[in-house]
Amino acid sequence: MRSSLVALGATDLRVSRLAWGMWRFKGDDTAHARTLVDAAFDAGMNLFDTADIYGFNGRDGFGDAEVLLGRLFAADPGLRGRMVLASKGGIVPGVPYDSSADCLVAACEASLRRLGTDHLDLFQVHRPDVLTHPAEVARALEALVASGKVRAVGVSNYTPTQTAALVAHLQIPLASIQPEFSPLVLEPLADGTLDLAMQHRISVLAWSPLAGGRLGAPGDDDGRAQRVCAELDAQAQRCGVSRTAATYAWIMAHPAGIVPIVGSQQASRIREAADACKVSWTRAAWYRVLVASRGVALP
Repeated sequence: MRSSLVALGATDLRVSRLAWGMWRFKGDDTAHARTLVDAAFDAGMNLFDTADIYGFNGRDGFGDAEVLLGRLFAADPGLRGRMVLASKGGIVPGVPYDSSADCLVAACEASLRRLGTDHLDLFQVHRPDVLTHPAEVARALEALVASGKVRAVGVSNYTPTQTAALVAHLQIPLASIQPEFSPLVLEPLADGTLDLAMQHRISVLAWSPLAGGRLGAPGDDDGRAQRVCAELDAQAQRCGVSRTAATYAWIMAHPAGIVPIVGSQQASRIREAADACKVSWTRAAWYRVLVASRGVALP
């Protein structure tokens, strides 16, 4: 993992093949929080994915994940420089989405204050705001890069056409797109998301790669997940790794160079993710997982 760094889009940033996500990273236990960060480093990860809304429970806690990470930075000033730090903005509780230029700039600046850093390596628009023209989004993202507050920009949960519309107005490269993707959530394979990413050299960061836990513990009534897990387990047994590692590797096998975002808050599970790099999928085995998920034979 440590030597397996890839370019983030068309930027000069180099990121690990796996990322660690902090959507459940919160609380006051900084010692435990540091243990999780160190586990991600131990697994060879340097891409850390957070957002201003991470930690929000529907009532309070907006920004809590960033605040906690900022406390770790304050305690160890060298920590920030070891990671490629990504955050997101544009979700406003009660609105719910606002990608106006003023809102995106303010969201980024607020994230910087909570984190106690002077720049983000990657800033992504968290969800599309259909009431903001993509040209305005583009100008805001360009301004953030020009100011030095952001090194690269991306989008999350955008459709391919929304992404293409933004790219058409951007004067700087779009570095990333962050869709939900897993062996049980296949839309990016068919809707053009991955094709667009390869066309424009955009990195794909996959959230919920274990399908919200369904691939960890499929329910008795979830026949589709059970079929997929059977194929993943066969590969995991062949390679001597866990099902989760085999799942991450299945995602990473796509030529778009997808980076799965590991969401576990258990240090052992975070370290275990590095085993994904031990897995080599044959085409036949990879497609068996796809067929199991689709439930019908390929044409």
